[in-house]
Amino acid sequence: MTAETGNGAHQPADTTVRTEGADLLEPEDYSSTPGVLISFEGLDGSGKSTQLELLAEELRAAGVVVVTTREPGGTQVGEAVRTILLSPVHTEMVARTEALLYAAARAQLVEEVIRPALARGAVVLTDRFLDSSIAYQGFGRELGLDDVITLSVWATECLFPELTLYYHVSEEERLARSSEIVDRVEAESSKFFARVEAGYAHMAELHSHRFRVINATGTVGEVYEHTRAAVNEEFGWLTSAVDGGGRVVTGSSAASSAEDRLDEHGTI
Repeated sequence: MTAETGNGAHQPADTTVRTEGADLLEPEDYSSTPGVLISFEGLDGSGKSTQLELLAEELRAAGVVVVTTREPGGTQVGEAVRTILLSPVHTEMVARTEALLYAAARAQLVEEVIRPALARGAVVLTDRFLDSSIAYQGFGRELGLDDVITLSVWATECLFPELTLYYHVSEEERLARSSEIVDRVEAESSKFFARVEAGYAHMAELHSHRFRVINATGTVGEVYEHTRAAVNEEFGWLTSAVDGGGRVVTGSSAASSAEDRLDEHGTI
């Protein structure tokens, strides 16, 4: 996965799909074990990518088969599209072109990575999914909900996440966390991002059955407590989990363990 800034145009393409723990399921068990799709949403600088990696690590320690991916990207086709979308060179790109490119990358990701992983019974954690298009293109670019939703549903063949974690943080803190190098989308105005946030708020209200709004203000460990609580409330996977030393950790202990791992390896 990349840094939270999401500057795909400035980094080498990363199409690795991480599936540690896949040996826990025998091939004959795949069709009878339902997979789960969880999306991580929010503006760049909200910390969502860090939270995804921490959750993936803890789920794997608890014996859950996990696949992590990102949008746009996650496949060779998707990474090529990502470079075009985020490169500051393409300032002439119109809103409809942008929406179509995001949908194209998503269609490839669903077909090549997400649906096969779900068929194997894996938990798929994706850094952005169709709600990003609704927020960024539907609201941010003011293309409207109907067309963007229709396009996204067509691209995914009606695949929606079982759970969407939306990380909300103040504009001041988001900017403080963001990289000095910005991509084409991140170079947009504050008014644009206010519309994007309004889009996320709208979707959180409209789809409250799957949306969980996470207060992303605070330390990584504090935010991770909210992340794991939301996931555990929905699925019950993290009632107890094992840390790197073989100890059972729960609640705030797991969040502290997460912060320790970040101290060792640096921020994501």
